[in-house]
Amino acid sequence: MTFRYLSARLAQQIDDELMSAAGAFSIGQLMELAGLACAQTLAKVYSADKHSRVLVCCGPGNQGGDGLVAARHLSMFGYKPTIYMPKPGSKEIYQRLHTQCSNMQIPTLESDDQALRTALKSSDVIMDAIFGFSFKGPIRAPFDSALPLLTSSGLPIVSVDIPSGWDVEAGNEAGVGLTPDVLISLTAPKEGVRLFRGQHFLGGRFVPRAMEEKFQLNLPAYPGFDQIVDITEVNQKL
Repeated sequence: MTFRYLSARLAQQIDDELMSAAGAFSIGQLMELAGLACAQTLAKVYSADKHSRVLVCCGPGNQGGDGLVAARHLSMFGYKPTIYMPKPGSKEIYQRLHTQCSNMQIPTLESDDQALRTALKSSDVIMDAIFGFSFKGPIRAPFDSALPLLTSSGLPIVSVDIPSGWDVEAGNEAGVGLTPDVLISLTAPKEGVRLFRGQHFLGGRFVPRAMEEKFQLNLPAYPGFDQIVDITEVNQKL
């Protein structure tokens, strides 16, 4: 039995239930667990001795918060992350996560394209935490110029939950999204990534069994104490 792919509506419903009185998770807890899974995925594929310089690209929403958490963990894993967030989130939790990164002496780029171009020349790998499953096109400034720069850099890209620019259900149908080498789906894979053919991991070892059964997610078993599981072969058979 293969795992279930989520529509935008179902993904939001699961998130809402996780943070309801029944699920009892806070948004901060979920970001911490998701960001840890993202950092572990990058570390699994790209070792710190060869890919230490990580450019973590964060959008203004919860996806960007996951990226900030990942940057902090990557720093503790021995990497040298730099944060790019041309449009910082306005919520207090986002600002607190950014302060935590600053306290770890993780630099943040200026928001202009020239700063991004310069940073790309001195980076080894990109973490894409710009847009989440609620994204609806078209891509607007400042990200409309940033995404082509990330693509043209030729650097390997690790995307969080769904590649930025992809529709959660239609995928990269418009052809404007990033083409990552690695994808870390959170909670469960989304409909739009069925055709993704890179290395694919699942993170989100926080879904209660009762909720997994209720939504018929059919999640794979996580190995040992890892926060991620490789689902590449399962995804590519579909």
